[in-house]
Amino acid sequence: MRAFAAQKYTLEEYFELERNSEEKWEFLNGHVWCMSGASLAHEDIVANLVRSLGNRLPASCKVSGSNVRVKVPRFPPYRYPDLTIVCGRRESETLSGLEMLLNPQVIIEVLSPSTEAFDRGDKFMYYRSIPSLIEYILVTPDQAHVTQLFLRDDNEWVVRDVVGVQSTLVLATSNTEVPLSEIYRGIEFPPQGFLDPETERRFQGL
Repeated sequence: MRAFAAQKYTLEEYFELERNSEEKWEFLNGHVWCMSGASLAHEDIVANLVRSLGNRLPASCKVSGSNVRVKVPRFPPYRYPDLTIVCGRRESETLSGLEMLLNPQVIIEVLSPSTEAFDRGDKFMYYRSIPSLIEYILVTPDQAHVTQLFLRDDNEWVVRDVVGVQSTLVLATSNTEVPLSEIYRGIEFPPQGFLDPETERRFQGL
């Protein structure tokens, strides 16, 4: 995600940009961000998730990709999550000619270095304003690590970390099991535990 700071937009100007652009844009306080330009690993993981979830979810559940606009009351007018899941009837609303999904039960984001802190922090706070949301899943692209947050019956959010390609993510909403080996199929992880060049030179000089 990159900021587009050439000008400030009114909400109507933003809607006009959305209607006439082949890119996806998000809006906040007059500033817009282009949502294109993800890494190959990011896109491979999204494709793996769509395939795996599509094969494993109950017939009543539908998974959608990042072209679907989701209405977020505390982060208006809408956002573009990487994936959403709705079990049951999908509800939508049209704003200035643009359709928005109203009732996702699951939102999945594949993290990137530039947005990870935001996705784990403020964005989750904003997403929680969606009345239907009961599960938020964050997928780390450079290691087999999925963070799952889900809403219990007592309205408390629980955090669960699923780590390792031999592990399995179990969706709280549908009890669907998704092996991390499927989520990370074809992904090459960077080597872990190596020193950066400057630190390595300092140690070699000791």
